[in-house]
Amino acid sequence: MPLRGGDHEGPAHQMHASGLPLYRHPRAEREIRLGKAVVAYEVKRVRRRSIGMVVGVDGLSVRAPRWVSWGDIESALRAKERWICTKLVEQRERARRQVMARIAWCEGAELPFMGESVVIVLDPAHTGATLMPAPLDPGLPGVTQRTLYLGLPQDATPEQIRDAAEAWLQREARTVFAERVRHYAGKLGVSVTKVSLSSARTRWGSASADGSIRLHWRLIHFSLSIIDYVVAHELAHLREMNHSPRFWAVVRSIMPEYDGPRDQLRHVAIPG
Repeated sequence: MPLRGGDHEGPAHQMHASGLPLYRHPRAEREIRLGKAVVAYEVKRVRRRSIGMVVGVDGLSVRAPRWVSWGDIESALRAKERWICTKLVEQRERARRQVMARIAWCEGAELPFMGESVVIVLDPAHTGATLMPAPLDPGLPGVTQRTLYLGLPQDATPEQIRDAAEAWLQREARTVFAERVRHYAGKLGVSVTKVSLSSARTRWGSASADGSIRLHWRLIHFSLSIIDYVVAHELAHLREMNHSPRFWAVVRSIMPEYDGPRDQLRHVAIPG
């Protein structure tokens, strides 16, 4: 069963002429004031019996039968005012976090790794990638974090730097994930046939009845507690292929403190 992530960007921040926040869908054709905001929304006339609405990456989209009047659509939106506004704010906040998480692929850039930041240094004398520990003297000027040396020339392109850094991250992910899977599989007493990396857009992990586990390689950006939660979650599916109370009891049996990392995972932004 999939454990879903969130890596989409939301509607950009705008202001309406009235001075209220504006949430504009790129294909908007109507707008309405909901609460303390103006919402410009997309409308699609479709063959259905009722009015449906979705707040997604671009904003509010409405699906309505061809025979429904604009007044009926606006009444339906006002009835869902609180839900719509809450979702729009969530999408905008997600977009803000995503922008802040973007990495400038150049020397001196900070790369999130297991909940901390490492500084990228280009050094053609190095082969491959090497992570150096932080200095023992925390007062050493200019050097306060671990450093990732990439064997690239100083004129390397952003694409070359990104590819080298991500290749290193994926190698680290394979090692860390395999160790954590062994740890929690032993605690749970389940047999894992294969651990592989994924890059799915909407899943942090998945488990199959044959004992294979797939984990999103970008989890390596986050703290060990978040990695452990996803691992425990997927291994629990080898016992319960659902999200019933029995499933969550299995998760809690091997990771009693899973609530905190689960909540953190819901709000992370994927670096990139």
